[in-house]
Amino acid sequence: MTNSSNRRPSPIRYRSRPAPDDLAALRRLVAATRVFYPAERAIALELLQERLRRGPKSGYSFFFAERAGVLIGYCAWGGVPLTRQSYDLYWIAVAPSCQGEGVGQELMVRTERAVARRGGGGLYIETSSRDVYERTRRFYRAAGYRQVARLSDFYAPGDHKVVFCKVITAAPPRRR
Repeated sequence: MTNSSNRRPSPIRYRSRPAPDDLAALRRLVAATRVFYPAERAIALELLQERLRRGPKSGYSFFFAERAGVLIGYCAWGGVPLTRQSYDLYWIAVAPSCQGEGVGQELMVRTERAVARRGGGGLYIETSSRDVYERTRRFYRAAGYRQVARLSDFYAPGDHKVVFCKVITAAPPRRR
């Protein structure tokens, strides 16, 4: 008889190419976090739908983390329109059962490397000041992001927009 607590979890697979099956998986993931309002969850799905419809021309890029074929984390990011070297991290979410395993950190590192390959620049993250986002704000700070703005009563009375940024250095040119 084997003890299930001694089993190692399946390895995590990361990928950047979205697939139509990701829509249902993403719907489940963002709902499972119990952080996002229904309208926010709908926007997360809209970004993925737009990417599936238009491809890279959508301006949205993704990283997905899967374990045993199940989506356990993802992030969506892209260049800020009308800027030369500014990027937004639109979404990052990790299944509650997988938080604390480094999945979110790896998604951030992959995003930062992709920004560096595109020439670097500021990677901006907007979030809410609500108490439910305190752990999220700590995560951003621990990843080296600093708070650069706080817009009072932005989302609703008492719910402020908090903006973080980290300057990503351009990756050195590849040798041939």
